[in-house]
Amino acid sequence: MTDEQPPVENSRPENPKPAAEPSGVDLARVALRAAKERARARGDAAQQKRQARRGGGLRSGARADGRDPMAFGAAINRLITERGWETPAAVGGVMGRWPQIVGEDVAKHCEPEKYDEDERVLVVRCDSTAWATNLRLLAPQLVARLNEDLGHGAVKLIKVNGPGGPPRRYGPLRAPGSKGPGDTYG
Repeated sequence: MTDEQPPVENSRPENPKPAAEPSGVDLARVALRAAKERARARGDAAQQKRQARRGGGLRSGARADGRDPMAFGAAINRLITERGWETPAAVGGVMGRWPQIVGEDVAKHCEPEKYDEDERVLVVRCDSTAWATNLRLLAPQLVARLNEDLGHGAVKLIKVNGPGGPPRRYGPLRAPGSKGPGDTYG
């Protein structure tokens, strides 16, 4: 007999997977969590069937189940997660904390108007053209600060709008409720 051992196959592939994909341990945890949830759901369904056969319907028990009341914050967090609203909710929080993020002086003159989730663009309106120019110069720093707060890539661009002008009036005499010169033609 020889001392040579049979070659052992390498369980790892020749080309390692990119770091962005979950590892085997992470995949195992996800699979275990999913299996536990399925087993819990099967158990709940079986318990409800047994109770229905006994003539009882749904009964409350000593243990927690899916019918128990939930704290409001937990219910909102669950809804946000289920619907995939994490980024819009986070941006909404940024709009509420705008003065802390950009500073009191800038917040006095500029306010966020809307966030386009598809384009990842935050639209900001300033009260003067001077502040709009100043904010355009500060935009890269603000994008970096917002991405630190929200997570990488949540905001790609800040679109800065200047002040909006007053509504256009057509002539000195204007009938109340009219829509301008085109309202007489139907």
